[in-house]
Amino acid sequence: MFRRLYDWTMKQAGRRNAEPVLATVSFAESSVFPIPPDVLLIPMVVAAPQRAWRIAAICTIASVAGALLGYAIGMFLFEAVGRPIFDAYGLSEDFEAFQAAFTEWGWWIVAGAGFTPFPFKVITIASGAVGLDLVVFTLASLLSRGGRFFLVAAILWQFGPPVRALVERHFAAATIAFFVLLIGGFVAIRYLV
Repeated sequence: MFRRLYDWTMKQAGRRNAEPVLATVSFAESSVFPIPPDVLLIPMVVAAPQRAWRIAAICTIASVAGALLGYAIGMFLFEAVGRPIFDAYGLSEDFEAFQAAFTEWGWWIVAGAGFTPFPFKVITIASGAVGLDLVVFTLASLLSRGGRFFLVAAILWQFGPPVRALVERHFAAATIAFFVLLIGGFVAIRYLV
């Protein structure tokens, strides 16, 4: 099943509408959607390494725009929209401790979550809910998301064909590694935050 999804994604990566789809996923992932944009970013850069920087820029800009939506959800709609998302991740009980950490470490929390597989939407919503300075939030989001997506694009631009061959040769192991990282992000939320 995952092999067919991989093949389909690689095929889609070369299509005209791949960039708008990537922008949509990147935007939604920063505010409400659970799947990171890397699932599209990686095959798109591997399929078209000459567009690596454009793809990373689209991913970054859309992700930061989505982060601003997440911030607005936290600031204006926390009880109606934000709290159910926190409930889904099992974080509602720990929100007061989370608020205290945000007061002291807000920049670092946003920057760290933006660069890692940690579900960024939790941080964007929390940032709005605690009223983290919007300029600080936007800069931390831009630097961390841009750093992450441009780093992935740079690695794939430099080593794309061997990486693609390695993934295709060891597809099962690569799939397991991806899901371990994804699930690890969810576990980190539950036990580290």
